[in-house]
Amino acid sequence: MQNSLQVTEPQSPGSDSDGIDQVHDQRIVIPTKFVSIADSLEKKEHSRFITSQIPTDLSIQVQEITFNVHKYPLVSKCGYIGRLELQPSISNYGYDIKLENFPGGSETFEIILEFCYGLSVDLNPNNIASLRCASEFLEMTEEFEDGNLITKTEAFLTFVVLCSWKDTITVLKSCEALSPWAENLQIVRRCCDSLAWKASRKNSSTGDAVHEEGWWSDDIAILRIDHFRRIITAIRAKGITPEIIGKCIMHYAERWLPGLDMEIEGVRGYGHGKNELQFSIYSQKEEGGIAHSKEQKAIIESLISMLPPQQEAVSCKFLLQMLKMAMVYSATPALISELEKRVGMMLEDASVNDLLIPSYKTSDQGKLTNSPEQCTMHDIDVVQRIVEYFLMHEQQQQQQQQQQKFGKCNISKLLDNYLAEIARDPNLSVTKFQVFAESLPENVRTCHDGLYRAIDTYLKANRSLSEHDRRRLCKIMNCEKLSLDACMHAAQNDRLPLRTIVQVLLLEQLKMREEMLDKNGNTSEPEGNQSSTITEIKTMKAELENMKTKMEALQSDYSELQQEYGKLSNKHKNASGWASSWWKIRNSFHAKVDGNETGDGQQRPNPARKRSFKRRSSIS
Repeated sequence: MQNSLQVTEPQSPGSDSDGIDQVHDQRIVIPTKFVSIADSLEKKEHSRFITSQIPTDLSIQVQEITFNVHKYPLVSKCGYIGRLELQPSISNYGYDIKLENFPGGSETFEIILEFCYGLSVDLNPNNIASLRCASEFLEMTEEFEDGNLITKTEAFLTFVVLCSWKDTITVLKSCEALSPWAENLQIVRRCCDSLAWKASRKNSSTGDAVHEEGWWSDDIAILRIDHFRRIITAIRAKGITPEIIGKCIMHYAERWLPGLDMEIEGVRGYGHGKNELQFSIYSQKEEGGIAHSKEQKAIIESLISMLPPQQEAVSCKFLLQMLKMAMVYSATPALISELEKRVGMMLEDASVNDLLIPSYKTSDQGKLTNSPEQCTMHDIDVVQRIVEYFLMHEQQQQQQQQQQKFGKCNISKLLDNYLAEIARDPNLSVTKFQVFAESLPENVRTCHDGLYRAIDTYLKANRSLSEHDRRRLCKIMNCEKLSLDACMHAAQNDRLPLRTIVQVLLLEQLKMREEMLDKNGNTSEPEGNQSSTITEIKTMKAELENMKTKMEALQSDYSELQQEYGKLSNKHKNASGWASSWWKIRNSFHAKVDGNETGDGQQRPNPARKRSFKRRSSIS
């Protein structure tokens, strides 16, 4: 139940003569007839009338309400009205006054009128701040009367409101409409300091209930961002842990940023999903107009600047959510960069959906760009910078600790899964895919299965990709780091270049042989068989390297023939010669090696070409 105080001001002509020097007394005595007859205010649509037999002689306009009152009850307690040069009214009410920017508006002025006429006034947490500001506006000091409204409201604030947690929250919330008066009168500062002191106490309580640390986060989350920031600053100065402060900031963001928890489940059905996603995101920005957009931007920037520097203060998921919102509302680039750095330090805790940051590129007119060359569904550049910050942080950690930091396997798996998601985007270029895939050092990826899945996904989404671009993609992948299952899949994948398929076929045979050896490792074999097996494995590896060399030579021949064909087609000559050459190079891809091979690994010369390639008829 809120605290309240009934204030009644009876006046009599002789009440101001007890021990008071009449020479220096500037107070004006209200005649008894005003007090006894002014019983209440009569309310009409846009006016208020004092119920009295004496005609009113002053018209005061506050906002859209006109108050028809007597001059002397107000002049006796309000120094501001006494100093005004009253202008004769054009109406029948004597004088006209218009109070501009009056704190609290007409409702507060109505309470002050009741106080001036000696009627009962109810002071409570809902009106005390506005009455304190309004009494300061009207200069209702002790100079005019003992126990004037400034003194009474100050006493109520100090001895009633600030002793109660809930009342302090109520008063601070009401101060949002009283700027700058509440700030200048230190009402906001005193309320924030009181709340911070109460929140910093362990086992603090409101009423009879005892709460654990962080119990106050729900209450202060209803406040305006500038008041919330002042409380957090004061609480941090009192030694509250970063985890509790971070929890409070996250709770505030969930309340005031409605789009914070929006997630993107990858690129499913890209054709319609892209437009719907970008429209829903951008419509949130324009839903409340320019004023709402500015308010949201101010909240985002304030929350980012309030984040404790400790890593454990907030989660990586929350940082990425704030990063998305900061990009939507065009927050300060320095704050966005700071968020990217913090995410980079905690990248191991992120998930793929967290990293799927929609592309918020807009034109000068504020509309979304639809150019396929410039607008991919996800902002890959942001994630690229986050990965760079992660690598920089890892390098610093290694220099300080002189040891490898764990979790690199998780990072490679995370980024490979992210690549597989963005690979469905038809606007994603080969170069951008390649640059992002190569952003991790080679030693970080111990297995390339995830990278192979991402490459295969990209080839599925871009079936018209040229042979040159497909070879560029496959160069990113190290076939020797593929598992046996991945090798078996790649060997039958017609989307891969022929060179990659040949490498995978040989590696598949080799891995199958090694797996068989591992399974039979516990059985005893003769030493002769073991040495024979080891020799055979070394021979297969040597043949694999030899095959790579020959494949490079074959690719070189293929390129030369393509260039030759280009020259011949321009001149419209030698069409039959090109057909013959093309038939030969095609046969060379499917050539089978004669069973009678020489011991040194050489093959029979081919009269059509100086170089060719052979493969074993079977590897067991």
